[in-house]
Order: sequence, then structure tokens, then C-alpha cells
Amino acid sequence: METKTKIGLHPRNKHKSGYDFPNLIKAYPDLNKYVKTSKFGVDTIDFSNPSAVFALNCALLFYFYNIKFWAIPKDYLCPPIPGRADYIHHLNDRLSDYLKKQTGSIRVLDIGVGANCIYPIIGHHEYGWNFVGSDIDLVALENAQNIIERNDLNSAIELRLQKDRKKIFADILDPDDFFHLVTCNPPFHESLEMAKKGTEKKNNNLGLKKNNQNFGGTNNELWCEGGELAFIKQMIFESVDYRDNVGWFSTLVSKSATLPFLYSELKKEGITKIRTIDMAQGQKKTRILAWSF
Repeated sequence: METKTKIGLHPRNKHKSGYDFPNLIKAYPDLNKYVKTSKFGVDTIDFSNPSAVFALNCALLFYFYNIKFWAIPKDYLCPPIPGRADYIHHLNDRLSDYLKKQTGSIRVLDIGVGANCIYPIIGHHEYGWNFVGSDIDLVALENAQNIIERNDLNSAIELRLQKDRKKIFADILDPDDFFHLVTCNPPFHESLEMAKKGTEKKNNNLGLKKNNQNFGGTNNELWCEGGELAFIKQMIFESVDYRDNVGWFSTLVSKSATLPFLYSELKKEGITKIRTIDMAQGQKKTRILAWSF
């Protein structure tokens, strides 16, 4: 039986430098036209090319997660797969003491599931978790539903529309709902202007043309009023009312400077069961903040 190397950068994964392009091309032949040999003599793609990044994602999702169809609307977020896999693997490992005590299938609520539906895809394939994904964007949910149906994942992934962008758990969780875990990749920027500046900085680093984005991202995906700090503070505030509906709440936190403010918010709400999980992908460092009651 063939054993496939996991592609996440989680420490326990058998990750190797670079990608297994021969097998990835077999999985998704369209990737072949984007693969080139670097000056160091290794196969790679131009990560500043959105089409190349999309093709790589399709290949990775097919080869590692058996996703035969995956597409996103124009300008929507095309997520880097290894970093997304890291979140799921770290969450499983660091909360294994809790998860091992549970009976039946683990149920996960993914806040801001997006058009790409990436966390439910990885979490269900790797650990058999069942997901409910919520989002404020109807176009994103319609696209995610298409991915779900085209890959026969209806029994594993359910989608719900959040009609009030100021709410997170309210109007999404039913009174009798119980989720073992919550996952979330919150909007990073504080305003549209800051999101544009962030895109320009990224473009300069990658040598991209102005307004070109290799990973894309709509306004809803990139920013919200107050940025990630305001979003996660709202998560913490609302989590108090849903303490009986969720085992562990978690979210990505991009800025380390945000953590002290979030710890203060958790303390204010009387929450002391907290775990912070550091992650790194290349030069990018981030972390998971998780809490329970």
C-alpha cells in the first residue's frame, strides 16, 4: 500500500524539502506547464503566478486528499495548503488529551469557511472529523457547496450562512448543537486601505505587478473593522454564551503583538484554560490560540 508523504510543516510530518512534482503532475497534469527547474537544480513553480499556485493546490488536494474537483471564484483566496494542514495537525495533537476522551465522530465548526472549504477538506480526510462551515459571503458558500457535492462530501460537511456580519456564533449555533472544536482564520487587516497596503508590500516582495495577488482574497477574507484583534475579541465575548455548545474554541493569530490583548480579554471573561500553539511555514510565523471552559 502506497504511503504518501504529508505536506504540512508540522514537526511530526515526514515533510521533505520541495514537492514531489512527478506524482503531483500525474494527479493533475495541468501543473506540468508551470513546473520549471530553479537555479539550484530543483523543480519548482513561480509562486508569484496565481495560475501556477492554483494548479499546485489542485494537484496537492487530489494527490493527498482525494479531491477530484476544486475551484474558487475569481479573486477569492487561494490558500497555501501546507500551512492550512499544519493548523489541523497541531490542533489534533495538542488537544489529543481531550479528543481521545470523546466518543463518536468529532464535530468541528469552521468560522469563515470561505469559497475554498480547505479546513473541512483536510480535517475530514486526515482525522474523519465532520464539519459545519459558516460564512457571511453567499457566493463563497455556494462555491464551497459545489466543491462538497462534486466530491461526495455532503455527509461530512454542512454549510450555514451568517446573515449578521457583527455576529460569529450567534444565529449559527442551534441550542442543541455541540462541537468538539472550533477553527477560524480571521480577517487579518483593520481596513480596506490596510489590506491594499499589505497586498502592495507582498507584491513588491514577490515581484508582482500592482494589484496582482498570487493567493487572492476578497474584502471579506482580508479585512474587517478592527482587524484580527477585534474579530477574536468578539469570538471570546460570544464564546461565553456558547460554553456548553463547544469543547475547545480556537483561532489563528497572525500578529504576536495581538496576544497580550487577547489574554487580557480571556482573563476578563474568567477563562483560564488556554493553550497557545506556535507554528511556522518558511519565514512566516503564526500561532493558534485555543481556550475552553
